[in-house]
Amino acid sequence: MSFGGPQWPQGPQQGQQQGQQPFGGQQQQPFGQQQQQPFGTQTPDWGALADASANRARRKRWLTIGGGALATLVVGAIVATAVVAGGDDDPTANGKNGGPTTAASPTDSPEPQPSFSSVAPPPPPNPKDFISNEAKDKAPISPDTLFPGKKLTMSGRAYQKGATASTTDCASVGQGGLGEILKRNGCDRVIRATYVKDGVAITVGVAIFSTEAEALKAKAQAKGGIAPLTGKGVAEFCRATVCLRRANAVGRYAYFTQAGFTGGKKVTTKDAAVFKASDDLGNFTFNQIYARGRTQASAAATAPAGQ
Repeated sequence: MSFGGPQWPQGPQQGQQQGQQPFGGQQQQPFGQQQQQPFGTQTPDWGALADASANRARRKRWLTIGGGALATLVVGAIVATAVVAGGDDDPTANGKNGGPTTAASPTDSPEPQPSFSSVAPPPPPNPKDFISNEAKDKAPISPDTLFPGKKLTMSGRAYQKGATASTTDCASVGQGGLGEILKRNGCDRVIRATYVKDGVAITVGVAIFSTEAEALKAKAQAKGGIAPLTGKGVAEFCRATVCLRRANAVGRYAYFTQAGFTGGKKVTTKDAAVFKASDDLGNFTFNQIYARGRTQASAAATAPAGQ
């Protein structure tokens, strides 16, 4: 069986001031209605003389104002003409095509623009590549790295860890012909650990090979089972009785479980606790092996070039 993994305004208009006379607008008497003094007794009309004098002063003042305004307009026109005629020398003048132009300072330099490589980065390393060949799989391995701590908890189910072991004599840790199969396919080492929960004990054995092909071949040929590992609070189990045996492989690792009752009771298909324990230990072992691949792939991805 297979274990599972991994978002302008216009201003007020200016009207004529009240009481303002039109330009040069002296008061006129109707024709023929000028007041006559008797002959020989005529005296100057001082009021009319005063009005005429005021009208002359007013006319002179308006001429002065009008002349000044005209002079201002003429000067303004000359300045405007000079600006338009000299537009080519003005850095803010319109360009030849009608658009505004800005003169660049000789000391200005364009800001550097970011550049992007047209070469796609290499894909990240595949964790499975590191656990499939011993040439890449260089991380340390031992019972403590594969099965750390004193207990294991899977989905709220806690298993107490018992004895652990490691050996290069792969043939010695198999039952029913499994040992010979491991040896024949080039097994280099077997690491075992036992866990127990509520009278159910499980031994998991991890056989390490040089290549993935060797591990897959051992899994395909597997028969018998891994020898149960007892001690450290775990009594003998799966001897001369029926137990649940399973085999699987990932990368250059083949792993095997044997689960049964510590009291010697035979395992049947109705013993859900035994099957669940076998599933938990198989999944945990798969995750631990694959984690080795992820760790080494991550280290390779961040290592300096040439290392």
